[in-house]
Amino acid sequence: MFLTPRFFLALAVVIIGLVVAFFLPVLLPPFQIALALLAILTLLDALLLYTPGQNGAGHVFGRRVLGDKLANGSENDIAIYLENHYRFPVNTQTIDEIPVQFQRRDVLFRAALRAGDTAIIRYQLRPTRRGEYQFGAVNVFVASPIGLIRRRFRYGQDQLVPVYPSFLQMRQYELLAISNRLTEVGVKRIRRVGHSLEFEQIRPYVAGDDPRAINWKASARRASASTDTFVVNHFQDERAQQVYCLIDKGRVMRMPFAGLSLLDYAINATLVVSNIALIKHDKAGLVTFSNKLSTIVPADRRSGHMLKLLEVLYRQRTKYLETDFELLYTNIKAKIRQRSLLILFTNFETLSGLQRQLPYLRRLAKDHLLLVVFFENTELDAYLNSPADTTEDVYNQTIAEKFSQEKRQVVRELQRYGIHALLTAPANLTINTINKYLEFKSRGLI
Repeated sequence: MFLTPRFFLALAVVIIGLVVAFFLPVLLPPFQIALALLAILTLLDALLLYTPGQNGAGHVFGRRVLGDKLANGSENDIAIYLENHYRFPVNTQTIDEIPVQFQRRDVLFRAALRAGDTAIIRYQLRPTRRGEYQFGAVNVFVASPIGLIRRRFRYGQDQLVPVYPSFLQMRQYELLAISNRLTEVGVKRIRRVGHSLEFEQIRPYVAGDDPRAINWKASARRASASTDTFVVNHFQDERAQQVYCLIDKGRVMRMPFAGLSLLDYAINATLVVSNIALIKHDKAGLVTFSNKLSTIVPADRRSGHMLKLLEVLYRQRTKYLETDFELLYTNIKAKIRQRSLLILFTNFETLSGLQRQLPYLRRLAKDHLLLVVFFENTELDAYLNSPADTTEDVYNQTIAEKFSQEKRQVVRELQRYGIHALLTAPANLTINTINKYLEFKSRGLI
């Protein structure tokens, strides 16, 4: 049982009145009656809240509803259902004991429920690390219309929920890809260059078709059959191409942006790009590495393959050592024989850092279509755009501009050797990577 602020306010008024009545005895009887009335109302309030009723009456039921796992880096919907089984209206205060990783203090929710009424409290949580999160109890504090005391109910204690790579983001892009609405989230509509090599069917000509695709022989046969409709050859994208995401787990991927590490950004993007590749009838594979090779998931598109990738990505952790690109090259050379699209997620801060690894990247690009994806330092860019008020600010911005320029030099150095490069802000990683993949598909590079 918990006493409410209303009780303490009433008690303070009575005590002050009794103190005043010590000097003005005429006020003593009214305040004695008020004190007795306060005691009676408090007892009545307790009886209302704690006396069990019939047919399940006499309590408020609460339940937390969330999925069996949460999505890392995404807003996850959490719901708390409340049911009032008292025979009178109540005011509730609900405190959800969320995992300590969130460090939030705003999970107190108020709701007024009529007799037999229900309410749904909704809020969102955004985890920034993969792993297991421990939820505590849902604490529901109930007050009757008298409002002098509160009764606490506890539900749903000790609920363990894992946080996986952002499957919510993957589903969002999947739905948009199926309905051809990827442009709504920034994916470019890329003009197709030429035709794919795979012929699918012939179909009647419609306005907007390329006249060069007209099948004149088939159209002539239709004309001889008294049909004036032209027909065109319809081509489809080449299918069953291998798309591998290579994720660097070295110390360069530990840098955080907006709460997420670069590794988590790469993992979320890998999940989405792999799913888009499967929708486009390609095969998706995965390689994770640091100072040693961690995981190789062969490219495939069978049922259940995305679930396998999700489980593998869930277990990935960054290392503190420098990445061994020579080891990556030797394993790719030995285990990936078919020419594939390799999307390498890593980070180069300086040109000298790239040049140490460039010989191995050139060898990979010789056998495969290699796309090197690395990250802009968005905090550095924001600092460069801020005004310089002192000589020290000018000096610091000059150094920052040097680092920013080196990033652009890394792109030019990769392109000089025929290696595709993508320099992107972490927040735009997924969209920009999908755009590159679709560009390669439209150009027939894979």
